[in-house]
Amino acid sequence: MPQLNPGPWFTTMLISWLVLSMVIQPKLLSFTPTTLPPHVITPHTHTTPWTWPWT
Repeated sequence: MPQLNPGPWFTTMLISWLVLSMVIQPKLLSFTPTTLPPHVITPHTHTTPWTWPWT
C-alpha cells in the first residue's frame, strides 16, 4: 500500500507546516482590528424571585 510509505508526502507536509508556522502565522498575528467593539455597560436590574404555587 503506497499510502503507508511516508517518502513522497512527508517532506511536502513538513515544508508546508514550516512555511505556515514561520511565515504566514506572524503576518496574520500582526494584524489588529480596525474597529473595536464598544464596551457596553448594562445596568443591573433587580428582579423578584418567582414563587411556585404548587410547592
